[in-house]
Amino acid sequence: MLLPLLGIFFLVGILIKIEDGGPIFYGGERLGKDKKKFKMYKFRSMKVNAPDLRNDDGSTFNSSSDKRLTRIGKYLRETSVDEIPQLINVLKGDMSIIGPRASLGNSLSTYKEDELEKMKVRPGITGYTQAYYRNGLTMREKRLYDVWYANHLNFLLDIKIFFKTVSTVIFKKGLYSNRDTN
Repeated sequence: MLLPLLGIFFLVGILIKIEDGGPIFYGGERLGKDKKKFKMYKFRSMKVNAPDLRNDDGSTFNSSSDKRLTRIGKYLRETSVDEIPQLINVLKGDMSIIGPRASLGNSLSTYKEDELEKMKVRPGITGYTQAYYRNGLTMREKRLYDVWYANHLNFLLDIKIFFKTVSTVIFKKGLYSNRDTN
């Protein structure tokens, strides 16, 4: 798998550089297992210095007409290719392939007591919430489903999540949480 992945990194890196010359990767601080902070890597999909827009519940604003996205970035997001560099985090031991979504590094104070158990396992590149609901839930609902996963994880569930993720990405289900602004 390493050779095809290197090819993807090379091709995507060139496309990002050609479009606007900015950095290839985005590295954001996230909370992992046991609330440990780490730097999570993604291919950069937004313009350099784009503002961080949030919905009222703290979730990330996103729509198909989001002006912060680069042209290649929109494609990377729609295909989830922007997530591939998180394999570096898996190799480093910060993340797993499947698990709860990693939370923003500064979000701990926004958690309710019944949401914290999601951090008893490593966050994943994909997980139950992303596979079945993607961006179609509130932040609270996502966290509670992540807690449910952390308390019920098993190999068969992970296999189901993996195949559901493939289906969700192919059919672009729940891709945007916000309506177009055009």
